[in-house]
Amino acid sequence: MKKILLTGANGYIGKRILPVLINKEYDVYAVVRDPNRIKIPKEIAQQVTLLKADLLNEDDVNNLPTDIDLAYFLVHSMSGGSKFSNTEQKIAENFKHYLDKTQAKQCIYLSGISNDDDLSEHLKSRLDVEEILSKSKVPVTILRAAIIIGSGSASFEIIRDLTEKLPLMIAPKWIDNYCQPIAVKDVIYYLTEIIDKEKALNQIFDIGGPEVLTYKQMMLEFAKERQLKRYIYTVPVMTPKLSSYWLYFITSTSYPLAQNLVDSLKNNAVCEIKGIDECVPLNKTSYNDALKLAFQKIEQNAVASSWKDAMLTDKINNVFSGMIEIPKHGCLKDERRQKIEAGKVNEVLDKIWSIGGDNGWYYMNWAWKIRGLIDKMVGGVGVRRGRRSPTDLAVGDALDFWRVILADKKEKRLILYAEMKLPGEAWLEFSIQEDKNGEFYVNQNATFRPLGVSGRLYWYSLVPAHFFIFGGMLKKIVKT
Repeated sequence: MKKILLTGANGYIGKRILPVLINKEYDVYAVVRDPNRIKIPKEIAQQVTLLKADLLNEDDVNNLPTDIDLAYFLVHSMSGGSKFSNTEQKIAENFKHYLDKTQAKQCIYLSGISNDDDLSEHLKSRLDVEEILSKSKVPVTILRAAIIIGSGSASFEIIRDLTEKLPLMIAPKWIDNYCQPIAVKDVIYYLTEIIDKEKALNQIFDIGGPEVLTYKQMMLEFAKERQLKRYIYTVPVMTPKLSSYWLYFITSTSYPLAQNLVDSLKNNAVCEIKGIDECVPLNKTSYNDALKLAFQKIEQNAVASSWKDAMLTDKINNVFSGMIEIPKHGCLKDERRQKIEAGKVNEVLDKIWSIGGDNGWYYMNWAWKIRGLIDKMVGGVGVRRGRRSPTDLAVGDALDFWRVILADKKEKRLILYAEMKLPGEAWLEFSIQEDKNGEFYVNQNATFRPLGVSGRLYWYSLVPAHFFIFGGMLKKIVKT
């Protein structure tokens, strides 16, 4: 059985390609920085070997198995700030050296369309990675995609945010640039069907959908699909910085990602390097059909992955790496407990698992929104990220301005870690426990580890608000 090494296995594309590879009866080594952040379905778990490795760490990379037949390189750092290109090159160098030690016959890399002369830093970095990987002894197949449309994709969510929230848009001139959007299912098809194609070895292919559209046309088509009337006007004076702020405040993107996106949008993303159809014939999905498919997945609560779930800062990675338990010393706490009927345990648990996003925080939801707006104003993530699913939570999920670091429904325990801008660190924990008398209680604990005097002042200034917000939230959770 063919052995495949899949890097970025808990990323947006990685999570979707994994079950497809298993269905094709491959053995897969799934490489992740933290095994706690990936949930492998039981029915395919026997064909997946989870490997913990940070590709920036040469020792970790050197310890990866060499008896592989094929490798996927699905790693990028575009949301990681100004030094992301250095990070990407270092990772690519490490991976190239690793490939040279393996018996692999092919490496597949998903890159970005980069046919213009004056490229953005993001696209230049993609080209640098392509060049590094191409120096390997292992033949490399490079697929360059335009923006990807699918439930949970960054492009889809940004278009959705802009179109659904703004009846009238005064937009930058880059919305008149051209793009060839591609459905995520077509990307997965190309990535999995290109395996072992002799014509694809040491080749580069542009992949896109059947239509070439401007970003403005894409938003207007989205509005038509959602039966919305939208008016978009362009202005030539909006600087890249203003454009970045425009995207950051209106959509759920982070500011570093907004900067890199705006920088890239100056380039047309239209397929020029042909040949993919000779290797992998495909009846391509139209833009409108890609939108329909995305909303079907959302309505069916079947969003397999989200771009937000892969965006972890070093701070969050450190939390995942060894601090699932909430610290006890040097912390300030708001602890609450309320009894529930034994027959309503599952109902209350489902309510806890549905908190945030469109469901809200059950009490004084306007206060949570204001806190999110303040967070956005100071460069934080805000609450626009929402949640991947209205009823399901998994470790690593983004949940408004929290990150799920423990979601154990069997043990009836959920822990959230705050990603908002704070003078310290914050956790919010929910659990349901049975005491020795057979009575059930819901525990709701907010924990804050302050950073200096400013952290303590911050906490104590919010004690009156916490009294109402946390108290009211628990009562609403228990009230079924």
